[in-house]
Amino acid sequence: MDVPGDAVRLTIYVGETDHFHGTPMYEAIVRRAREHGLAGATVLHGILGYGKASTVHVARILRLSEDLPVTIDIVDSRERIESFLPIVDSIVTNGLVTTEAIRVVLYRHDKTV
Repeated sequence: MDVPGDAVRLTIYVGETDHFHGTPMYEAIVRRAREHGLAGATVLHGILGYGKASTVHVARILRLSEDLPVTIDIVDSRERIESFLPIVDSIVTNGLVTTEAIRVVLYRHDKTV
């Protein structure tokens, strides 16, 4: 990805219990993004949320399993994100997918690490 400059953030909202061919959906998306050569991806685990069904999901200490919200953020050029959208469409069976134009100010990698 050529940065800094204009880019697109792809955000995918799914539940932590959503799967794709036996793999957590968020993991399948991140692995496909890497295979697709996208600049990077981050998975964030929510503690409270609700979606289309309006069921509130909340983290509680005494409960073992909740379908808590998970978001996957991917930033890259508009062209690369748009070419990745059909892959996302083939994976996400339950969730929300958004894109927004952003401006990348800084993108660095310390090659000594």
